[in-house]
Amino acid sequence: MTGKLADQPERWPVHESRDVWRGPAPFAVRNDLISAPGRAERFWRLVMEHPGAVVVLAVDDEERALVLRQYRHPTGTRFVELPAGLLDEPGEDPQVAAERELLEEGAVRADEWDHLNTLHTSPGINSERIEVYLARSLTAVPDRGGFEPQHEEADMTAEWVPVDELVDGVLERRLTDGPLATAVLTYEILRNRARSA
Repeated sequence: MTGKLADQPERWPVHESRDVWRGPAPFAVRNDLISAPGRAERFWRLVMEHPGAVVVLAVDDEERALVLRQYRHPTGTRFVELPAGLLDEPGEDPQVAAERELLEEGAVRADEWDHLNTLHTSPGINSERIEVYLARSLTAVPDRGGFEPQHEEADMTAEWVPVDELVDGVLERRLTDGPLATAVLTYEILRNRARSA
């Protein structure tokens, strides 16, 4: 293969699809009967349909990042996370969603936006694709655009942490949220490349 190493879009034949669960949530679970191209064998694969999400690494002039501490029931853990949210509005631009999430969860607006990374969280079981953004030139705002935290979000706290502390936390396996790790390590690599350029 020539060229740069990259994931390649590909679709295998789906012979049958059965809903396992489909309801009011922005997720669904289905079971697909698939086969490899040119092969007779058929096998079932469980798929969690996911609308996608955005994550925001907001970094201020002191190289501190806005982090949230939020309880996540499936793992029984209060994670250190970044502002994030679902792409549950059909056709919504991911950066617009990122701007909304930063405002709602952090009460912050940013004048500078860069797309840092794209990741699939667990492609063997779900279709979730996360767009990761870097937000700079930040301004605290008093109004969260009408956002009223509920459930776990009502218990969420926010704080500013040095990026270097986040890098150490990821490398020492104390901070394990995947999107946070991707955002922080991508940012650190880009910072190091800029310093050595």
